[in-house]
Amino acid sequence: MAVIYNKEKNLFTLQTKNTTYQMKADQLGYLLHLYYGKKVDQDMDYLLTYADRGFSGNPAEMADNRTYSLDTLPQEYPVLGTGDNRSTALVIRNADYSECCDLRYVSHEIIKGKYKLDGLPAVYANDKEAETLSIILKDNSNGAQVKLLYGILEEEDIITRSAIITNSGQENLVIEKAASACLDFLVGDYELIHFHGRHTMERNRERIPVSHTEIKVESRRGASSHQHNPGVILAEHNTTEDYGNCYGMLFVYSGNFMCESGKDQFDQTRLVMGLQSEQFHYRLKHGQSLIVPETILSFSDKGFSGLSLKYHDCIRRHICRGKYANSPRPVLLNSWEAAYFNFNGNTIINLAKEAADLGIDLVVMDDGWFGNRDSDNSGLGDWIVNEQKLGCSLNELVKCVNKQGVKFGIWIEPEMVSEDSNLYREHPDFVLQIPGRQPIRSRNQLVLDFSREEVRENIFKQICSVLDQANIEYIKWDMNRNLTELYSNKNFPGCVAYNYVLGVYDFLEKLLNRYPGLLIEGCCGGGGRFDAGMLYYTPQIWCSDNTDAIDRLKIQYGTSFFYPVSTSGSHVSAVPNHQTGRITSLHTRGVVAMSGIFGYELDPGKLSDEEKEETRQQIKTYKKYAGLIQSGDYYRLSDPFKDIYTAWENISKDGTQVILSIVINEIHGNMPVYYVKLKGLKANTIYKDIESGICYQGTALTEAGLPIRCGLGEYNSYQIILNAEK
Repeated sequence: MAVIYNKEKNLFTLQTKNTTYQMKADQLGYLLHLYYGKKVDQDMDYLLTYADRGFSGNPAEMADNRTYSLDTLPQEYPVLGTGDNRSTALVIRNADYSECCDLRYVSHEIIKGKYKLDGLPAVYANDKEAETLSIILKDNSNGAQVKLLYGILEEEDIITRSAIITNSGQENLVIEKAASACLDFLVGDYELIHFHGRHTMERNRERIPVSHTEIKVESRRGASSHQHNPGVILAEHNTTEDYGNCYGMLFVYSGNFMCESGKDQFDQTRLVMGLQSEQFHYRLKHGQSLIVPETILSFSDKGFSGLSLKYHDCIRRHICRGKYANSPRPVLLNSWEAAYFNFNGNTIINLAKEAADLGIDLVVMDDGWFGNRDSDNSGLGDWIVNEQKLGCSLNELVKCVNKQGVKFGIWIEPEMVSEDSNLYREHPDFVLQIPGRQPIRSRNQLVLDFSREEVRENIFKQICSVLDQANIEYIKWDMNRNLTELYSNKNFPGCVAYNYVLGVYDFLEKLLNRYPGLLIEGCCGGGGRFDAGMLYYTPQIWCSDNTDAIDRLKIQYGTSFFYPVSTSGSHVSAVPNHQTGRITSLHTRGVVAMSGIFGYELDPGKLSDEEKEETRQQIKTYKKYAGLIQSGDYYRLSDPFKDIYTAWENISKDGTQVILSIVINEIHGNMPVYYVKLKGLKANTIYKDIESGICYQGTALTEAGLPIRCGLGEYNSYQIILNAEK
């Protein structure tokens, strides 16, 4: 059993294959956290200690007993108003404007299978794969009730957490802060690893010692953001890729989030993940509920690699859905860097002909095919095919593309509107705007109020009208600005950001229900909404608008800590690169792009005959090993921020097939020899290099490694493919 309940102690134990999570409702009804970590067979309540701590308040029930204080005890769901002066998971403003809540244990339920969250993405699993623990806490004074949800995927070493906050009282409540997960650690010296960045340079890893100064990792941009990813790792200070204890928290949500971490006065560490609290004031009338998005927890005692493998499997098997969740994705050619806005129907047909000749599966007609859209300044919101620009109908164009043996896709940005559009002229009230104030523009576009059903329905009908015209098998879903004016004509202030994201999810769910075979690739200026919430609807996401191969080494490195390569769109682009001006070889661009869902973003007609032949071979290689790349285990073998080379490994689940990829970041005179050690190989198995014919013992490759071939020239790269000998 994944959930074990000790009735005598009111103690709950959550067991996965390799971990234990434990808590108890104590004599006062407070839910205390006991333990999370490597699997144990022990009641861990012996860890709790009690002492008279000055200036730490005591519940009234304790009378003269000063040794009990929620300011010092580890808790499952700490709230403001109980004497706990640390960062809390929940803040409620009552009808009298007091900010206080006192949650006590009421009941619990153990259920086969994994809970679902209405209107929100969440980990899914069948009754044999998961078990759910539901715990009810309640404040009898204000009627606030919290249902804590725990989903236990035993074989995956995954525990998910969510909270449903309900107002069962008669007076209105306002939720000022709401988290889905909190972890308290009684002892330990930890560091917080988070992934920061900016547009075109996302998910750079940063490692910060957890101290008595609180650390906040957050987004208040209306999207999970380029600046901070909603995934963090808490690690012991000596943890490496292969050794040490580390804990992961991944928020399954695509909007504003906040993670808080810090030590308290007694060196205890608290880690909280949930909704960002600024501009968040969620009103609950009697009977209404707020569902806090899910957090995915996992623990590894085998370093960051061990943790990443757990998250990769969880996302592939229990987040991504639909036709393409576990099947090979098409190799695509996107028209953007090939033509930008300057194209017509013949341009797309010629791209399709070139694509077919090279072995590419799908051509995407990017921005500029609709309305009066010939620049960033107009057309968004008018999802009507510009047949004059194309020189034909969409159906005619798609048929011509399909005749080449190539699939067809389009780019859309449904959440945005241009002021120079018929939609805005007819419905200026459809946008997020503050009455009496001038709008804040970004990329000369405004944000449609997707928290309103009538707005979503207008866009949905337009998009469906386009999709119904032709055989469109792929959509690139973009979002090229953040939310600034969080005011809606139809929503209570403070609810807008949350309801907006739920509106996006509702739109995506309806779209997939209507077109179940449609592949949607998420995009938000590249990687501004690269999160598990979007992956629930879009099994791959454009990793970054930065297509430079060398920059991508760092971006894809940071991405890999939580997200599998099967979710990361990665393309071979034109050189000099359009973001950096850097020139790298076609070979190196191909090697880097194979660390993701492979594709191209260039004009094949500008390639030489030699380059075309090399491209054909790249595509053949990728398709041959697509199953391994998409579904196998992925290991980081170097740190591109520190090492002179970047190396990574794809290995099949059975350990019989390996792709080792290496890019040389720096070249110097008379360089020393560097060695790369492989991971995950079978110890006594012989592996044969299919190109050289050289054979290696698995133990030799993992313990001594392979010498790296640097060669002459910048940014050289190579791949070694190893097969286990039978």
